[in-house]
Parts: sequence; C-alpha cells; structure tokens
Amino acid sequence: MSLGVSRHRSDRPAPRGGLARACAAVAGGSLLVIALSGTAGAGVLGPAGASGPPRYVSLGDSYTAGPLIPNLTGSPAGCLRSTHNYPSLVAAGTGAATFTDVSCQGATTTDMTHSQSVPLGTNPPQDNALSAAATLVTLQIGGNDIGFTDIIVNCTTLSFTNPFGSPCKSHYTSGGTDRLRAAINATGPKVAADLQGIHADAPNAQVFLVGYPVILPNSGNGCWPEVPIAFGDVPYLRGVEKALNSMLASVAAANNATFVDTYTASIGHDVCQAPGTKWVEGLIPTSPAAPFHPNKLGERGMAQQVLSALG
Repeated sequence: MSLGVSRHRSDRPAPRGGLARACAAVAGGSLLVIALSGTAGAGVLGPAGASGPPRYVSLGDSYTAGPLIPNLTGSPAGCLRSTHNYPSLVAAGTGAATFTDVSCQGATTTDMTHSQSVPLGTNPPQDNALSAAATLVTLQIGGNDIGFTDIIVNCTTLSFTNPFGSPCKSHYTSGGTDRLRAAINATGPKVAADLQGIHADAPNAQVFLVGYPVILPNSGNGCWPEVPIAFGDVPYLRGVEKALNSMLASVAAANNATFVDTYTASIGHDVCQAPGTKWVEGLIPTSPAAPFHPNKLGERGMAQQVLSALG
C-alpha cells in the first residue's frame, strides 16, 4: 500500500531543539539514585521462528534512549543513551546474540532515514543499523512528531496563567481545530512508512512498535503546582497520549508489527507519584532522568512489557 511518504536515506543533518529546550525549563532539584536489582525476563529467547538468541536492533526517540539515566553510553554522546534503557534490559533478558541501539533523544520519524544533528555529533539514519541478519527490531517513535517538547513547554508555562482551568487545551484547540489530534493523524502514515522500511531492510526480523507509558495520572486532575499542568489540561493531555497510543496500535496492526502496550502497566506510576513509585519524572526530576521522561523504573517497566510481548 502506497502512503506517499518518501523513505530515501540521506545524510543531511536534521536539526531540532529536542530535549535541550525541556531541560532548559528545569530550575534545579536534587537527583536521587534508584538502585534496581535483577533483569526482567532473563532467559527469554528470540522471536518466534528464530533459532537461538535474537540479533536485536533498537530504534527510537528519547523514551527509548533513556536520557540522563546513568550511565551514558554510545555515540554520538548527544543522543543520551543509557545503559539502563529498556533496549539494554531487553537485550540482557533475551541473551541477545548481537545488540545495536541507535535510538536518540529528539528523534522523529524522519530520523529513521535521515541523519540527525545532536550536540557533539550526528546520529546516522537509524535504519542504517538494519540488515537481513536482524531477527528482532523494536521501534518507539511519534512523540516528537506531534511536538512533545513544545507541548511540555507550552502547557507548563500556561498553567501559571490559569491553574484551575485548561489554558493549554484552549491554546491547541483555538480556531476550532485540535492541532494535537491533527498532528497524531498526520503522524500515522509516517510511522507506517517507517515500519514498511524496517520490513524491507530487515526482512527476517520480528518487529515491535512500542507505545508510550502513562505520563499524567490516568484519572483526576493532576498535582499542580508540583507538576505544573493546569487541572483542566490534565484530562485533555491524557486523551492526547491515549490517542497517540491508539494510533500506534492501529498502524502496527496494519503493518505486520506487534504493538507493545506500556501504558496499562504503568497506570499508578505517573509523574504525581512519590519517588520509588513513579516511572516518569516531572518538570523537576526526583531521580536521574530528563524532565517528563521515564526514570530507571520506567525503563525497566517498559522492558518487562517488551519481554512479555516476546513470549
């Protein structure tokens, strides 16, 4: 099925603000190291039909890379990949024969086939890591296509103008069109093209499209000002994330990929929870992680869902 989306690879840098703008909004705060023990899913073998441990390639954005979770690994350093991100845990849990993680903070669907400029270097097109030797591929993408960083900056800033209202919803729906829902609809064909490209470049791989975990509470109006999202905007943004995950699930089903639901298991581990319970940090992190990104517990939780999907 033709979707009219070009997948020609290019080495042109694709600059963007990425994570840096979100981090710039953080005024400070101490970081607490959360120690985790054990690896989920140890001993799990590769995809069905594959012989022996998988040859695993991880593609994705900052939720995959795990920025600011110790320890930094890989090149370029500006991609901010962690040794404790979920791909690393999946690789350990499956006993992967080979493991290549090319995820990068700030990545969009475009960066699957185009170079991405980041601090301290350039990340090549992520699909360059694929080959016929790969037997397992995970992809987590789409959040930056709908403007994740801008959403965080706009919604946290606007919350101080009307903390009990919905100023962010008003901003994104002014003029009668919900621009975030429109962005999700526009991103669907791009994710589909990415999946089709993965199948073409790694024809022997089982492909998993990983969804996004809960960020704001799954019910209620949040915890302003601890997490500065206005009370009325929490249900709105919750709906946006659910719509994004629903789109990803539909695109996976239509393109021979398995959708990994990380949202359901993460309910009760949102940004408003206490350290040691939350899987996603707020504007001022309480454990090593980027603002509004998974911490070590969140990466471990996502790894468990991927390993469960592997069976």
